[in-house]
Amino acid sequence: MTELFYGIGDLFSNYLLTPFDALMALELDNWWLANIVSWILILIAMVGFVYWMLELKKYDDNNEEDKSISSHSFL
Repeated sequence: MTELFYGIGDLFSNYLLTPFDALMALELDNWWLANIVSWILILIAMVGFVYWMLELKKYDDNNEEDKSISSHSFL
């Protein structure tokens, strides 16, 4: 069972996380490129947020939402 965990650790540290080791070495030269993964994730989150707000506005403009106070049975 121990070999399984060592194998998983070896897989991640020697193979799957190698690109992040390259980014870590790149940080000494260019901070912006070293943090490219963070910038991409921030960009994806911003695009998702704008899309979600536009969808909410679309439903709000169509008056599809029940805005009455007693819209739920537990209120």
